[in-house]
Amino acid sequence: MLLYNFPFLLLLLAFAQFFASGDTARIPQIVPDVEATKKCGYEACHPTHPKKLNIHMVSHTHDDVGWLKTVDQYYFGSRSTIQKAGVQYILDSVIKALLADPSRRFIYVETAFFWKWWLRQDEKVRADVKMLINEGRLEIIGGAWSMNDEACTHYHSLVDQFTWGFRRLNDTFGSCARPRIGWQIDPFGHSREQASLFAQMGFDGMLFGRIDYQDKEKRLNNKMMEFIWKSSPNLGKRADLFTTAMFNTYSPPPGFCFDILCNDEPIIDDPDSPDYNIDRRIDDFLRYAVTQASHYRTKHIILTMGGDFTYQHAEMYFMNLDKLISKKESNIIASQRTTSLVELFLTYAQIQARAYKTNHIILTMGDDFHYQQADMVFGNLDKLIKYTNQRNGSVVNVIYSTPLCYLKALNDLNLQWPTKSDDFFPYASDPHSYWTGYFSSRPTVKYFEREGNNMLQASKQLVVLTNLKSYDESLEHFREAMGVMQHHDAVSGTEKQFVANDYSRILYESMDHAGEIISKAIGKWSGMENSTAASFKIFTCLQLNISSCAFSEKSDTFMAVVYNPLSRPVSTYVRVPVQGNSYVVRSLTDGVYPTVQIVPIPEGVQKIPGRKSSATNEVVFRALDIPPLGVLTYVIAKKIQENVVEQPQSANFISNELYNISVNTNGGLRVHWNKQNMNVVQSFHYYIGAEGNNKNFINRSSGAYIFRPKELSARNFAYSGSYKIYKGPVVQELHHTINDWISQVVRIYSEEQHIEFDWLIGPIPLKDKIGKEIVTRYSSNLQTDKTFYTDSNGREMLKRVRNYRPTWNLELMEPISGNYYPVTSKITLKDEKKQLKLNILVDRAQGGSSLEDGDVELMKFDQFLFYGLGLLCQTLVSLLTSGLNKALPPNVHILTLEPWKDDTILLRLEHLFEVGEAQRMSQPVEVNIQNLFSTFSIESIKETTLGANQLLSENKPMKWEPEMNDIIQNEEESRQIVGVHDNVINVLLKPMEIRTFILTVKRRSL
Repeated sequence: MLLYNFPFLLLLLAFAQFFASGDTARIPQIVPDVEATKKCGYEACHPTHPKKLNIHMVSHTHDDVGWLKTVDQYYFGSRSTIQKAGVQYILDSVIKALLADPSRRFIYVETAFFWKWWLRQDEKVRADVKMLINEGRLEIIGGAWSMNDEACTHYHSLVDQFTWGFRRLNDTFGSCARPRIGWQIDPFGHSREQASLFAQMGFDGMLFGRIDYQDKEKRLNNKMMEFIWKSSPNLGKRADLFTTAMFNTYSPPPGFCFDILCNDEPIIDDPDSPDYNIDRRIDDFLRYAVTQASHYRTKHIILTMGGDFTYQHAEMYFMNLDKLISKKESNIIASQRTTSLVELFLTYAQIQARAYKTNHIILTMGDDFHYQQADMVFGNLDKLIKYTNQRNGSVVNVIYSTPLCYLKALNDLNLQWPTKSDDFFPYASDPHSYWTGYFSSRPTVKYFEREGNNMLQASKQLVVLTNLKSYDESLEHFREAMGVMQHHDAVSGTEKQFVANDYSRILYESMDHAGEIISKAIGKWSGMENSTAASFKIFTCLQLNISSCAFSEKSDTFMAVVYNPLSRPVSTYVRVPVQGNSYVVRSLTDGVYPTVQIVPIPEGVQKIPGRKSSATNEVVFRALDIPPLGVLTYVIAKKIQENVVEQPQSANFISNELYNISVNTNGGLRVHWNKQNMNVVQSFHYYIGAEGNNKNFINRSSGAYIFRPKELSARNFAYSGSYKIYKGPVVQELHHTINDWISQVVRIYSEEQHIEFDWLIGPIPLKDKIGKEIVTRYSSNLQTDKTFYTDSNGREMLKRVRNYRPTWNLELMEPISGNYYPVTSKITLKDEKKQLKLNILVDRAQGGSSLEDGDVELMKFDQFLFYGLGLLCQTLVSLLTSGLNKALPPNVHILTLEPWKDDTILLRLEHLFEVGEAQRMSQPVEVNIQNLFSTFSIESIKETTLGANQLLSENKPMKWEPEMNDIIQNEEESRQIVGVHDNVINVLLKPMEIRTFILTVKRRSL
């Protein structure tokens, strides 16, 4: 498990003008009406029938938080020439349609849109919405700020975006808005860590839409579409999650989309009309339902009656559903009139029913941005329900339902269920469509998102440690911006370019405003807040990763503050871009002068298009033992003396006692381990992307979603480059140029045991009109037996075997892309005989594989321009050195420290190691947190679920019985109760465990 809370660099400059920051009040919070009649959750479910096929009709809309249009364009409905979608109209329409008929149900998912809409409503609409939620007629599901991607996201950001969505819902609507079900219908593959997080949030289960076509075929044939996902061997039963793979992704049955965006025939129930079609429409519906039920294990199926941005005219949809539900009196299931409308529905129901274990099936009656005219949709659904039940009352029971009600019906049957313990990557929709390209698409967006998370955590920590007030709005916007970035068309890189630009704008503005938060916090820490003699301002310098920072470049003397957001002391190397050739650095903490090295900025970086920096060198030094949640301060001053910039040396290698690194004649980089029998050659290659028209899967093209190489092997680049060697007391660098648009810097820092590869790709030439998908390959002499390991969202590692899937016999027609997996943080090779391991850590999500024994391949994919993070402010007088009175053990991490509500603090502690990962560090550990923090003491503590929206003691999720009870480690479900006892607060953490607390504290003076 890897953390990305790297220390933050803050550059300090004298500044004469005082910068005041104003606070803008947000729309007042609506306090939930505790007197409102509440009949939400299971109490709001329509009755089911034990001897009938229960068709759970779920009205929903899938509203992407950006994709083909920006977030605002989707919300307001602009640029309809791109896509006819307006979320505000969907919610307006659905609320009216729900109020018109108490039997109707609707689920909504994207809190980002719901909150944007809620802030614009008057008190009458708000009261109506609260009533609908309290009566269970409008159910909030999922609850995160956006429906996140599961391949490219880091668990830290996932936990944050769910927590913030839950917070908005709970503060505004109370317990009836607390989500209990995961709803991941559109992500392109599903991670085991996502399921584990849902279980730790106290969810009753999860439903998802996309599943590999071969996996789905087997599950349909064996009634295994529903199962218990054993999502963590470390956490045991506490991470078990009941999961439903839906029959038709998330769309309505064919022929039964009643939305304004669809062209299907409405239900016409006037017997005098020549277009009267009740009989044939009901026949079609029922046949479909029964067929679906045959693939599931109970007498319940769920139909999702919605889709992307549907229900913009909800009344039309519901009107047809009403009619469909209520018709009865003849046994149409036996009918063979397949051309009729009713038979179409029957056929669909029968197909779906065969795949499921029970007498319940779920039909999703919605799609992308449906229900913009909800009355049209509901009107047809009303008819569908009415006439179906009338005509086939002895056979089926069609009801408006929700995923929560559907899972409750299954749980009441007390059945045993199959289990699964791996994940759902890679996802293939047909033999030539492996959705593995997005693992690496838009690498700059992926990197920027990761940097945003780092800055958000530091901002929240500093607000807590300094008890900073009046910056709630900036912090809220930052949380929300990061929530948007987790969307499955944002960090995934599958959005259009102008949408990617808008995502970056949203995040950039929040990061820029976070500079004010950090400025204010440091001012309070330093005692400068109340000083009239001087004032200061922190500036963000967001291009440090292309060695660009106007302030350090133009200043002869400035100060650098390095902040450590981790729970243990950290030493790190600081790099600051400058114009000069000689500098001295002094620590303000102890007066020590650390060793300094001046290294030239690589030529490839200096030539990056759009780089306007005048910096030609970097000051490099080691910040030693930065205290946990603390800072070290350094003065950096230009010296007037001879040039001390490192010059290229005649040596052809860099080395230390561990490694020897050189360039071979083909341009490959050779790494030899001096004390181990291990060699690695690193090289760059490219795949030619397949071109096609996508009309047939045999002609599938490679793109942002799907990686499909034209050939069965990667091509080599013609090496036309060179290399330069720079050696000094702080760092040794090999500046390696492959060709005009691929270069890298390989670094060995003194007192470090890792090798750093810092590569630069682009602009990729397009004159030859050949799509190139760039990879770097590490070829070792390790014997790995087709096996490698990748992380799941930055936490637990999963075993991968080439050309193999754990749960079905794989037929692979795309041997390259079909073996690619998401690498969020780490990919590992192990040689069991030699007891050697090769770990490759990445700074952003990307696709990776081991296509040959001993090899690791990572896809770089796109033009690569970095976003960096630096901060500038005025000289400080003194700084608090640490937010902790003592460091936590090395296997314990403060995952979350943030201001909560009513002057409380949200704290998460996590165990960093898996069971068996390390002999000592994998053991349970107990810490006393009572006097852990230097700026406050803890007066009371309450433990909650992972999402911080329910007390842990009150969470009673459904219990599901597996077909086989595997005995694995950490099976016990009980937890130590945490409280204040004799001024001691002991917290026991087991491997991979995250515990969440809300603290009431007493502040200490700074």
